[in-house]
Amino acid sequence: MMTRAIVMVLILLAPLAASAGDGAAAIGWNDLSRQERKLLAPLADSWDTLPAERRQKLRKGAARWTQLDAAQRARLKQRFEHWKKLPPQQRARVRQRFERFMTLPPAERRHLREQYREFRRLPAAQRQRLRERWRSLTPQQRRHFIERREHNRHLTPRQRRELRQQMRR
Repeated sequence: MMTRAIVMVLILLAPLAASAGDGAAAIGWNDLSRQERKLLAPLADSWDTLPAERRQKLRKGAARWTQLDAAQRARLKQRFEHWKKLPPQQRARVRQRFERFMTLPPAERRHLREQYREFRRLPAAQRQRLRERWRSLTPQQRRHFIERREHNRHLTPRQRRELRQQMRR
């Protein structure tokens, strides 16, 4: 009977313990290091109102920032300035594309990153021609291209070569 009562009390107190654990994870502004406070200064007034998870992410971001060299920091600052200048609709579109990307399986994300790297390795003139070619396609042609690419993505390298040779004939 006593064991049953103890188990019941523990079950009832579990949600309280969990929320207390969240509060412990929520570090206060004064608990941050001097360097963290300097980096996160724009958030000083609202820090204590942020959710614990958000605070943890911001601290991790601050730690990553301190590990970057000067060139990497300059590049990120430049990208952030560009981001701030984007119109709200364009920012929303970028966020949606990012969220859609993050829902993909890891293998698909790796594949897309590699395709992007390959694209970036192309000469600038060739990249521009590809962009212009894509823009000139109708929505129906784009859809057909994407469907064909998706179908061909599962082919072996040999099958791809054979398909390219057939298309050239």
